Amino acid sequence: MSLTPLDKQTNDKLKHRAATASILLAFLLSGLKLFATIASGSLAVFSSLIDSISDVLGSVITFVAIRYSTRPATDHHRYGYGKAEAISALIQAFFVAGSGLFVLCDAIVRFFHPRVLEETPLAIGIMVFSLLATLVLIAYQKHVAHLTKSQAINADSAHYVVDILTNTSIIISLTVVKFFEIYWFDTLTALMIAVYLLYSAYQLVVEAFAVLLDRELSDDIRQNIGRIIAAHDFVKGFHDVRTHSLGNEYLFEIHLELDGRLSLYEAHQLSDKVETAILEEYPNAQVIIHQDPSGVAEERLDEKLAK
Repeated sequence: MSLTPLDKQTNDKLKHRAATASILLAFLLSGLKLFATIASGSLAVFSSLIDSISDVLGSVITFVAIRYSTRPATDHHRYGYGKAEAISALIQAFFVAGSGLFVLCDAIVRFFHPRVLEETPLAIGIMVFSLLATLVLIAYQKHVAHLTKSQAINADSAHYVVDILTNTSIIISLTVVKFFEIYWFDTLTALMIAVYLLYSAYQLVVEAFAVLLDRELSDDIRQNIGRIIAAHDFVKGFHDVRTHSLGNEYLFEIHLELDGRLSLYEAHQLSDKVETAILEEYPNAQVIIHQDPSGVAEERLDEKLAK
């Protein structure tokens, strides 16, 4: 089902609300997990606390990045500031990686120096609350990210998806320790969380660099652009289509082949029709169209890349 395109003001407002909700929840969960860690001595809960502290920093970075990325274009930044969101995701990746390494080192130490856990029912209760609260936040973030296509909100949501997995595994770990007294299971859970944090950081880095290095958009988007262009009878062909993300919007560059007998004014009007059709599908995009007379032989980017 297609969604009604959002105007820029609504788009920005939704992103700000999602970022604010993320910060508030991260602070709340950090406080609760700190209390649970002190009461129980669980390394698994401690690993989740470190992750939540990382979420606080990451969410603050996301909030700042969104405020910066939604600024209007200026003389010195004519494409806007959208890539601030990709930089935000990259910084968050380093926080996640650092958290993973910290927990990994602590887990290795705990293997050689085991510790008996206390107050596990309290810790389990706090982790169950954390799990439910995180599920609510993720649902809201996913909704906002779907509507706004925000990479920063998507990256922030990725942290909390990891939290769902870690919170669930910690609840299982604490339950095993409580009822079966298998204390090494707590350390094993922390190790698995650390590995997953490192993997999540790797994924965030890959996605952020894709935007910063202007990787082409997905084949689905490129094919859809081609269908939109080809739907106009006056278009004789098109080539050298280039697409990339500006962080919070797309940029499309297209060489449009038109009847060479058209006046410049007529060619401009027809190009505007194609641009309007693309913007109806991708309302926050920037579209640059160069008109070429059909049948003119010239060296093309498509041909260079095919070599």
